[in-house]
Amino acid sequence: MATSRFLTVSQLGELVDGYEPGVTEEEQEAFRRMFERDKAYLREIGIPLETGTDSVFSDEVGYRIRRGDYALPDIALAPDEAAALALAGSLWSTTALAGPAASALRKLAAGGAAVGDDGLGALDGFEPRVDATEPAFEPCLAAVQAGRAIRFPYRKVGETAVAERHVEPWGVLSWRGRWYLAGHDVVRGAPRVFRLSRFAGPVRAVGSGGAVRVPPDVDLHAMVSTQAPPDRVRTATLAVRRGTGHALRRGARPACLPSDLPSDLGRRLVVPTDMDLVEMEFADTEGFARWIVGSGPDVIVLGPSELRAAVVARLRAAAAGTAGARETAPVPGGR
Repeated sequence: MATSRFLTVSQLGELVDGYEPGVTEEEQEAFRRMFERDKAYLREIGIPLETGTDSVFSDEVGYRIRRGDYALPDIALAPDEAAALALAGSLWSTTALAGPAASALRKLAAGGAAVGDDGLGALDGFEPRVDATEPAFEPCLAAVQAGRAIRFPYRKVGETAVAERHVEPWGVLSWRGRWYLAGHDVVRGAPRVFRLSRFAGPVRAVGSGGAVRVPPDVDLHAMVSTQAPPDRVRTATLAVRRGTGHALRRGARPACLPSDLPSDLGRRLVVPTDMDLVEMEFADTEGFARWIVGSGPDVIVLGPSELRAAVVARLRAAAAGTAGARETAPVPGGR
C-alpha cells in the first residue's frame, strides 16, 4: 500500500522484512508457497489484490493494493444509532456470537464511533440478552454456514422416545423467544422445523461442505411460524429475594402460597421473610429453568413441579461439575 505501482514477487521479497525468497531451490519454493497463501488470505478477508504491470516491456506480473478499493470512509453515528449498535452487540450471550460482536464494536470505537459506555448512558440498567445457550445452537449454525447435512437425536413434544434425524439445514432462527432449526428432513423427504431445546444429544455433521443448498424460494420465517407447535402457557409461583431478580419481577405479579404444593415440599418449606411471592407465566420449561438458575439462591420455585424439577436438575448438575473440578484440581506439593 506504500506505492501505487505494481510490485513483482522478487521486488516484494526485497522490500518486505521476513519475506526474502532465499537462495536454494527449497527456500525459493517455500517462499512461493508462502506468497500464494498470503495472497489467498488477503482476498479472503476482503482486501482486493490487483495484478498488472507498469511496463509494456515486461511480462512479469506485479501486485498492488489500492486503499480506495476497500477502505471505508469515516463513520459518524448519531447517539441513537450508536446506542442501537451497542445494544445489538451486547445481546448475545453465546460465545460463538459474542466474540464477533465485541470485535465489531471495538473496530467502530477505534474509528471514533461512540459505542461504548457514553453511547449507552441513557439506557443504564437495561440488559437485554438473546439466549442461545442450547448445546445444539453452535453446531447447527456451523452446519448451516458450511452447507453440511447433520444427524441428531430428537424428542418430539409430548413424547418420551428419541428418534434419529437426518437433516439438510437451511437456517437457525428465533421465533417467540425459542430457537429452531429449519431444513429438509432427508428421511421424510419434506421441509421440517426442529426446536433446539428438544435435541436429545450431540449434533454430528455428515457429508461434505457445500453440499446443502437453500432453495431460492424458501421462507424460513414462514416455515417456523406455521410448523412450530403452539405454546402451552402455565403459571409459575416463585419466591424472589428482595432487591434481586429485577428481570423476573418485570413480568411477574404478586402471589400467595399455592394450595397445591406437593406434600413433601409443603411440610418442610418455609419461605424466608426477606423474599416476595410472585407469579409469572411461561411456556418453555427448559428455557425458563435456565433463566431461574442464573439467580442462584435468590429465587425458589414453588410450582409447578415440572419447572421445579428442571431447576433442581440443573443445580445438581452444576454442583456435581463443581465437585468434579475440585477433585481433579492439582494439590500444592503434588499430594
